[in-house]
Amino acid sequence: MTQSYLLLTFRLLGSLALLMYGMKTMSDALQKMAGPQLRHILGAMTTNRFTGMLTGMSVTAAVQSSTATTVMTVSFVSAGLLSLAQAISVIMGANIGTTLTAWIMSAGFSFNITDFVWPAFLIAIILIYRKNNRVVGDFLFGIAFMFLGLGTLRQTGIDIHLGENEAVLAFFSSFDPQSYVTTLLFLLIGGVLTMCVQSSAAVMAITMILCSSGVLPIYQGIALVMGENIGTTVTSNIVALSAGTQARRAAFAHMFFNLFGVCWVLLVFRPFVDMVCSLVGYDVTLTKETTTQALFLANAAKLSFVLAAFHTCFNLINTGILIWFIPQIERLVCHVIKQEKEDEEEDSRLQYISSGIMKTPEISVLQAQKEITLFGERMQRMYGMTCDMLDERNNDKFAKIFARVEKYEGISDNMEIEIARYLEQVGDAHLSDETKWKIRLMLRQVSELESIGDACYNLARTMNRRKQSGKDFTPKQYEQLHNMMNLTNQSLSQMNHVIEGRREDQHIEETYRIENEINELRNRLKADNIQAINDHEYDYAIGTMYIDLVSECEKLGDYVVNVVQAKLGA
Repeated sequence: MTQSYLLLTFRLLGSLALLMYGMKTMSDALQKMAGPQLRHILGAMTTNRFTGMLTGMSVTAAVQSSTATTVMTVSFVSAGLLSLAQAISVIMGANIGTTLTAWIMSAGFSFNITDFVWPAFLIAIILIYRKNNRVVGDFLFGIAFMFLGLGTLRQTGIDIHLGENEAVLAFFSSFDPQSYVTTLLFLLIGGVLTMCVQSSAAVMAITMILCSSGVLPIYQGIALVMGENIGTTVTSNIVALSAGTQARRAAFAHMFFNLFGVCWVLLVFRPFVDMVCSLVGYDVTLTKETTTQALFLANAAKLSFVLAAFHTCFNLINTGILIWFIPQIERLVCHVIKQEKEDEEEDSRLQYISSGIMKTPEISVLQAQKEITLFGERMQRMYGMTCDMLDERNNDKFAKIFARVEKYEGISDNMEIEIARYLEQVGDAHLSDETKWKIRLMLRQVSELESIGDACYNLARTMNRRKQSGKDFTPKQYEQLHNMMNLTNQSLSQMNHVIEGRREDQHIEETYRIENEINELRNRLKADNIQAINDHEYDYAIGTMYIDLVSECEKLGDYVVNVVQAKLGA
């Protein structure tokens, strides 16, 4: 008997694992198929709170992952493509879209769906071996695993005979169903379970087993679902602690949304649950003692649909109430989580990518691209410091600027390593060919951007060497150096313009034009320098440092061209 229960326990846990794996595989495959398009939809269709809500709902229903939608939304907020108010409306829609999962699961509990998964497995493996359709095969595998997990879970629930287990029945009957304390206790249990297993779908599946077998009264089952809604947001907030301010604000807005919903549901708990039960056709008055076993079990079989209906009604009504107060929610969130006051210029940490935030590979590429954009801006800022050094006469101020350039050189090295490491981790996942190509181009970009940092540092060291020598450039040399450095700055500005924009909207001709001007000026200045030394306008040592600066600017321009080529795939 003990061995039998042990086997059933392993079947229960294994089927839950199958369910979670199937949902993740299906979601990842869908995002590979439509990742870039989903990002464009999310950015284009959030013109107001209602389109934002509808977009969040449709995208989440499509990819079966509210986490994926939330992470995409946060990345847009961080990049300045969406306001926090628009992001809140998308998150509200994501909460509605994720209720589709509960309906899929309730359908799996209503009949034996495992008979239909075997053809799906067969078709999926054929598509996977035909490499061109691998992503579709992964999607079918995900669906098949999900429904196999649901079917096994349903059958295991039946085999355990929970409804006839006196110990289990006695445990749940020990709680007073009329007490608010019981409701709050099960709400807490649902939240803690969700935080432990990191899957609201798994907790929903467990709740459906307990309710459908007649062990768990519907009111306690609903309380578990409410706790699951809070538990999944607590996890998001803990994860977001290591992320930026906007990510933490979006996570907190998500938590506020669900907490507010739970509060008003608790005020009208029984009438609201009874209303949902009547919509589904479940009779709350039927008990084992007042009806036949067959009728009781037939009524209990509707409980999975009651849970799904409650989840949907909860999120629909909650959104219907809160969507009118998005500006107030935004102000509250900004008041609770204030912007960190730190010197962003001197901060070597990555701004947009963090190991703490859960992402899918396709979405991670967007985050990395934003980090590369920041990398380019920092390198131009570093170059501006070297320009300041050229004209600085005060020794103390000169030394401070040189120290900042040295610090930025360390920042550039750190950013290259961290971004490249992140992209390598993303590249280990199963990716679409387009995304693999993008990652290769991005690795080229970060390598060339770090070379720009090295060139800036070389410029600063040459200027420092000139300062230590006690010698100075002639007015004509200063004029020509300003011309060269202004051209180089133009090339950096054009590079950042290309990096920030969409590849399809950018051209490389302007970068080539500036580079040609830099090369022509370099050649002319080299020839003029030899002539000036021969004419004894200045000595060889100062002439060498002068040409070192000119040549380093030209090298920097070459690195700029390499970055632009990498961005455009040229």
